[in-house]
Amino acid sequence: MVKFSKELEAQLIPEWKEAFVNYWQLKKQIKKIKLSRKPKQPQQPNHDFGLSIFQIIRFFAYKFSNNFFRSDTKTEIIQATESELVEKGELLNRQLQILLDIKQVLNNSCRKPNATGIFNPPSWSSCPCNAETTNESNDKPGESSETDEIIAALEKNGVNFINSATMSKTKIGKPKMALRIDIPATTPTRTISAIASMLWEDLVNNSKKEPGRPGDFINRKKIQCAEKMIRGAFVELYRGLGLLKTYSSLNMVAFTKILKKFDKVSNQHASASYLKAVKRSYFISSDKVVRLMDEVEAIFTKHFADNDRKKAMKFLRPQQRKESHMVTFFVGLFTGCFVSLFSIYATLAHMSGIFSPNAGRSYVETVYPVFSVFALLSLHLFMYGCNLFMWKSTRINYNFIFEFQPSTALKYRDAFLISTTFMTSVVAAMIIHLLLRANGFPQSHVDAIPGILLLIFTSLLICPFDLFYRPTRYCFIRVIRNIICSPFYKVLMMDFFMADQLTSQIPMMRHLESTACYFLAGGLRTHRYETCNNGRLYRDLVYVISFLPYYWRAMQCARRWFDECDLKHLANMGKYVSAMVAAGARLTYARQKNHLWFGIVLVTSSVATVYQLYWDFVEDWGLLNPKSKNLWLRDDLILKNKSIYYISIALNIVLRVVWVETVMRFRFNIVESRMLDFFFASLEVMRRGHWNFYRLENEHLNNVGKFRAVKAVPLPFRETDSDD
Repeated sequence: MVKFSKELEAQLIPEWKEAFVNYWQLKKQIKKIKLSRKPKQPQQPNHDFGLSIFQIIRFFAYKFSNNFFRSDTKTEIIQATESELVEKGELLNRQLQILLDIKQVLNNSCRKPNATGIFNPPSWSSCPCNAETTNESNDKPGESSETDEIIAALEKNGVNFINSATMSKTKIGKPKMALRIDIPATTPTRTISAIASMLWEDLVNNSKKEPGRPGDFINRKKIQCAEKMIRGAFVELYRGLGLLKTYSSLNMVAFTKILKKFDKVSNQHASASYLKAVKRSYFISSDKVVRLMDEVEAIFTKHFADNDRKKAMKFLRPQQRKESHMVTFFVGLFTGCFVSLFSIYATLAHMSGIFSPNAGRSYVETVYPVFSVFALLSLHLFMYGCNLFMWKSTRINYNFIFEFQPSTALKYRDAFLISTTFMTSVVAAMIIHLLLRANGFPQSHVDAIPGILLLIFTSLLICPFDLFYRPTRYCFIRVIRNIICSPFYKVLMMDFFMADQLTSQIPMMRHLESTACYFLAGGLRTHRYETCNNGRLYRDLVYVISFLPYYWRAMQCARRWFDECDLKHLANMGKYVSAMVAAGARLTYARQKNHLWFGIVLVTSSVATVYQLYWDFVEDWGLLNPKSKNLWLRDDLILKNKSIYYISIALNIVLRVVWVETVMRFRFNIVESRMLDFFFASLEVMRRGHWNFYRLENEHLNNVGKFRAVKAVPLPFRETDSDD
């Protein structure tokens, strides 16, 4: 049987942790009472001792009552959350009713023939979507009666359709209200569609001199998007109500159990009076949350699940994937295989002398960069698995922060399995490559092995079948697409978090460039790798690839500033611009080694490093607060050992100044140069994994401070003046 303390820890809502009863602290106090009850001084009267126990438990019960049931700040926030969810439910009902009425208008318009007797589908309009309330003169009175009734129902809700080109007014002379469908431009497709729709609306409005029928200017695609938004809002509303229900029940059970423990320890029956007060409290006696959950279930089942309750529950109560012991088994298996195979590879490489100073440059210039790509990717996956493990261990709600679906979200064991499988396959391919190379096979055929491996992994990434973590693969592809199209969509947490990861994988991207040049530009047939190293186009692409991750991240900051009007985003953009300048200076210095460029590199890299360190510690991690109760840290810390934070600060500083090596160039030959490049690239990946934990810790604490456990979902319909 699972102890309640573990059950409470597993079900506790991290963002509302401060509002829960401190069950562990009260349990410690009960334990102290139990220890103090052992008779050390027999002459002491039991009556006085019992009275002191009663006073202690009364103090704790009073303190709990204030935190949970009375006008304490935390309780007010929880009550405000309930009120907010109730208001959101009423608003969603109105939004749903508008959606149903508009769909009915749209269906009626599709069924109604025009003057030539042809059934016309509704034409595209812009976002906002407007439709004229006045019927065409050639419509028969009986054909539009049903639509008129729906329009009248919308008018009762204060919503009327008007054509933006022909402004109409009510009888009292005030402009009518225009229904606007606001579909957030969260993806590049929606952004481009919104721009095209705006141009199309102007064309339609300018070309139509007479008002059209209702539905002539309703965009069917936008109605579908609006329906998805409302459905998602209902799902999030149901989740929020479920959290409130969990909050109430867990606190009730915790208080009941702690009072029972007190009765058992003190041999008193003081819990009954306190439990009566608890049961009379609002959160226990009120059934509003339960009734609202039943209403949401009924509405969702009827309108979004075709009256199929089982289908509705898959949306409202998604089941989390059960952790399989087979995953753990294969992680151990592939880890052992990787260690064994890597030992074999190291032995074969030493025997063949491919990394010796006297060996040719062919291997390290053509084949080794391809394997370095796989190695850096695998290391990043391993670090992400470590992040997932630490976030779960410290109760950081990363699924909520990244807006992952619990049923398909990657767990740390899955990340370790992908990483170990990846590297085992790569090392096996490296061994096969060395064996074939040593046995005299044609070099052009042997060197194709890394390319074939890259092709296999790329095919697995885009595989349409529901195999090999398809939701995670497709989520990764969508995020990469959004990063590339950064200025054209609303930036989400996962987007800029992944873009930050790419800034640490610039060496890997440059290796990919070399690989593409070698396999696609004929290098595989001629083995003249100098073409890919000394060509003008290649040398220019090095700058582009080194700039791209910083450019994408800077564009994200610009878009966030445009959306939120927060100057911090412009300051953050300056950090990435300074990094671009420093990277360009270092690349130029590597080709033109003179005192001028050496000085430019020192200045630009120093400025960029200081800029980055400040943003890491102050903005991303929330540390270096001089007024904090924890010296130069922050008030709230998830890790109990403060020294870990100071060590992490020092480690981040050291890893941020690795660029000094690129200026001093402590190298001797090409093999050592490539090995050192790979080593420092690996250090940067590990630094990013280390940075990830504290970045999400700070984000989680911000959510906790604001008691933010429910995602805000935008709604499509809003009522504005028609001349907006």
